[in-house]
Amino acid sequence: MTNLFKIQQPKIPQNLISASFEEWKEDRYFNKCIIKDCAIKDCAIIGEEIERLKFDQVVFENVSFVDVNFRFVELVDVVFNKCDLSNTEFCNGSVHRVEFKHSKMLGLNLADATLRNVVLEECQANFASFSYAELKQVKFLQCAIQSGDFYECQLDKVQFNQCNLDEANFEGTSLNGIDLSSCEFHELKVSAEKLAGCTVSEEQAIAFSRLLGLNIKE
Repeated sequence: MTNLFKIQQPKIPQNLISASFEEWKEDRYFNKCIIKDCAIKDCAIIGEEIERLKFDQVVFENVSFVDVNFRFVELVDVVFNKCDLSNTEFCNGSVHRVEFKHSKMLGLNLADATLRNVVLEECQANFASFSYAELKQVKFLQCAIQSGDFYECQLDKVQFNQCNLDEANFEGTSLNGIDLSSCEFHELKVSAEKLAGCTVSEEQAIAFSRLLGLNIKE
């Protein structure tokens, strides 16, 4: 079974202190480029552009990211719960033991990022970009990823469970070992030569056979 693999959960300490991003900016309470061991809740982070920022053992809850560019961000043991990350720039980031739960991630940019032990659960991730990213031990659970971009990704132990992948782009990406049978899509952009080893439903197989140029006789 392709979906039988374990995900390491974020290591979150108990009794995290409450903090704000503005507080960190003003007095560097945590460290120059590290925000660590805290909970950031019920706020907005607006117009920030910082490279190589690290979040370590941090919980974000009900936080909106607006015009935020955290290129080369490092996320280790982080939880995003009920957050809005739409159009946020995490490109070239390192994402390890991270959970995105019930969050809005429209157009989130994770291009060229490395994801390890990551779960996205019930997230709105339409138009999100994972192009050229490396995903290992990653689960997408009941997510909307319409028009998502997985162009030339490396997928290793990646699960898509009951996701909407309509018009997602997997061109240049090997789907060997990937199970799409529980997912919904009318159209998928894939490279025919990289479909071998992909598990699909009977209905999906018909759609893929047309992609391969076969004529289906009713």
